[in-house]
Amino acid sequence: MAGLVYFKKESMHAGFVRYRFGADPSEMDRRLVLNTVTCASEPVDGHVDYLFLKASRKISSLYEERGSWPERGMSAS
Repeated sequence: MAGLVYFKKESMHAGFVRYRFGADPSEMDRRLVLNTVTCASEPVDGHVDYLFLKASRKISSLYEERGSWPERGMSAS
């Protein structure tokens, strides 16, 4: 089974960054928040599922690779 998730940075504040994400770039109706110090993440809706985990891991991976929070992106597997 293939998995796709798209994400886009929505806002950044002291201590956290917020992203929209979803399985379709035109319907990114969910949000996640990442702590910029610990890199811990949580879904705003409280629903931890495959899409949330995939988006969170890809965002964190890009941050580690580039040293800055990505503006947007996607992950496919």
